[in-house]
Amino acid sequence: MARVIIESRFNGPPNSGNGGYTCGVVADVVEGPSIVTLRKPPPLERELVLEMQDGGQAVLRDGETVIGEAVAEELNLEIPEPPSFEEAVEASKRFPGFEAHGFPTCFVCGPGRPAHDGMNIFPGWIAERELVASPWTPDPSMPNDNERIDDEIVWAALDCTSYFPHYGAVAVLGRLHGKLLRGARVGERYVAVGWKIGSEGRKLWSGSAVFDEDGNPCALGRATWIALKTEQADFELAR
Repeated sequence: MARVIIESRFNGPPNSGNGGYTCGVVADVVEGPSIVTLRKPPPLERELVLEMQDGGQAVLRDGETVIGEAVAEELNLEIPEPPSFEEAVEASKRFPGFEAHGFPTCFVCGPGRPAHDGMNIFPGWIAERELVASPWTPDPSMPNDNERIDDEIVWAALDCTSYFPHYGAVAVLGRLHGKLLRGARVGERYVAVGWKIGSEGRKLWSGSAVFDEDGNPCALGRATWIALKTEQADFELAR
């Protein structure tokens, strides 16, 4: 059993943790690729309990409330050919969040963050490829161990990048199936991409990946987003 705190820096909505970052926190105690399901908005600056249970399941709790659960499972995902870093730079200029963003202080994709505080991942469409892409060069402010970026930061990159193929829906991350292949490092150049997989009712599915500058995959994700009903959306945006 471990006690963890999601610091306010790592928010998604203003008053709760970024979903991908939280998924990475839960997945950290599971060996290999894992599916993380979020049950409740992750609270900030509060001591939470992370524990392994019988059957290899990890559970993050706030008192008796389950915030998230993770279980090991291999991820098989068909990934697109990555765009170049320069193509991602051009795509990022078309980031729709520059015009309208539900959570402008999001740690990953919020354009309203102070300098050297957020991840500055701003995915924009490459229309002819049917995917969104953003450059990402982690700066030294990112939590790291001897320049290797902490895994939960890479999980966060998979999260927001998987949302923007469905931009226009007010949605929250319900589940992220992630697989980390190699570490990301401070100062190196990466490309984050996202693409639609499908939808059914209020469930929206998408894929995401982080590639190094040579086109080698560093991390893969398959996300399930839940589109909010109108009254839920109004509540979330007001938080």
